[in-house]
Amino acid sequence: MKRNLLKICLLFVSMFTAFSCSASPSVVDTPDTSESIPTAKQWNKDVVGWNLGNEFECSAPGQDGESMQIGNPDGSIHAETAWGNPVVTKKMIQAVKKAGFNAIRIPIRWQCHITNAQAMSIDKIWIARIKEVVGWCLDNDLKVIINAHHEKWLEGRPTYQYKDVNCQKLALLWMNIASEFANYDSRLAFAGTNEVHVRDNWSKPTAENLEVQNAYNQIFVDMVRATGGNNAKRHLILQTYVCNPWFGIENGGFIIPKDAEGNGNNYMSVEFHYYQPWSYAGDCAYDYWGDAYKDVGKIPAENEKTMTDFFDKAMNTWSNKGLGIVIGEWGVTDHYKSNSVKVHENMTYYCKFLTTEARKRGFSTFVWDNNHFGNGSEKYGIFDRFKSMKVNAPWILEGIFGKE
Repeated sequence: MKRNLLKICLLFVSMFTAFSCSASPSVVDTPDTSESIPTAKQWNKDVVGWNLGNEFECSAPGQDGESMQIGNPDGSIHAETAWGNPVVTKKMIQAVKKAGFNAIRIPIRWQCHITNAQAMSIDKIWIARIKEVVGWCLDNDLKVIINAHHEKWLEGRPTYQYKDVNCQKLALLWMNIASEFANYDSRLAFAGTNEVHVRDNWSKPTAENLEVQNAYNQIFVDMVRATGGNNAKRHLILQTYVCNPWFGIENGGFIIPKDAEGNGNNYMSVEFHYYQPWSYAGDCAYDYWGDAYKDVGKIPAENEKTMTDFFDKAMNTWSNKGLGIVIGEWGVTDHYKSNSVKVHENMTYYCKFLTTEARKRGFSTFVWDNNHFGNGSEKYGIFDRFKSMKVNAPWILEGIFGKE
């Protein structure tokens, strides 16, 4: 089936996809030499990244964020601001660089920017906008990850019923994306999917769910490699089911895709998301984390050893097979029921511990920032995009970099 699918996708691309050269000369027509191409492990080494959250992964204005519709509705070009954030500017990217980050992950929803659903061809205005922002990142010598994020037609139906049609659509989508970026240099990485799961079901997947996720990963690798250019050895990032690391490790849930001949596992990474423990980092049940703070307030059972033991498990499962490891999202929502100063001090401690231990093991880390501030769940904001990127959560940066 895979070989026939490749032929079908190549035929569709030749019929419907026009290669674009609209990006600046600084980021195109720059073929990597064999000496300059980093392995996935080399790409991830010492990467301290930031997520441009709740921007390009938004649904079209007025569209249900859970819609599975594939198309290009009126006003979709304004999806960037549909969830209440301002237009991304060059100065925003420069501020991220100035703060000390050396990489940016750009989550992107493509499904509401598709001009031909049969070919999964992308609105040229949208792809030009993505290229503009990627260009700003590269101009600031930041590594970049672009992905397929909130593709609800794909993420929400990881079942045999939709497996073949979804694989075909995913193949065409990535053929189109990869063709547009084929000549960008190796600082740009691609991530194939995001948090694939049956809607509202974050629990343990079935064998069927896992098989579909593994099929998505394989077809993504096949299609990107088929586009050639710098994509032949570009860093490709594969996901565990729902980006839950345990679902990838337990019972062999993640199957390493077969890469192009000669590549081995050298140019692929496994991505997982780490908001752990969720009772501290996400739903605000605890103000404090870690044995270092057990005398300050109530803490969850998952402590420093829990984290390092898991990081070692991930390293032994994947790094030892040649794969890189990307923590594509992590963070601590701003929350406190007690002393906010002490709680923020603890958040600094958590951030320092996580990034330090990840860096020791060669993992790249990308902190989540959705530009939401306050006290409670989903308050992952760091930079205020409405106020010239003022740092509203200095305790986060202090933990990551040891300074405000």
